[in-house]
Amino acid sequence: MAQAILGRWGRNLALRLPLEVVKAADLHTGERVEVETRGNDIVIRKVDADAIADAQAAAEEIIAESELHSLDTAEILDMLREGRRG
Repeated sequence: MAQAILGRWGRNLALRLPLEVVKAADLHTGERVEVETRGNDIVIRKVDADAIADAQAAAEEIIAESELHSLDTAEILDMLREGRRG
C-alpha cells in the first residue's frame, strides 16, 4: 500500500499521489476525479469521460430545443395564474 503526505495549496490541502498509484490508475495531469468520504475513508475515483460527453450532448440538445420555443412574460404569468408549470 502506497502512502502520501498532505501539503498546502493556497487555502486547501493537497495530496500528491505516488507514481505507482498514478500509473496503476492511469491518471494524467489535469484529469478530473471525484472525491468522497466514507466514514473516515477518502475515496478518489476517475470521472467517467463517456458520462461527461453524454451529459454535454444532452445539455446542448435541450438548449437547441429551448431556442425553438419562447413565451413572453405575459404568457408565463397567465400560465402561473392558471396553475400550469410548463
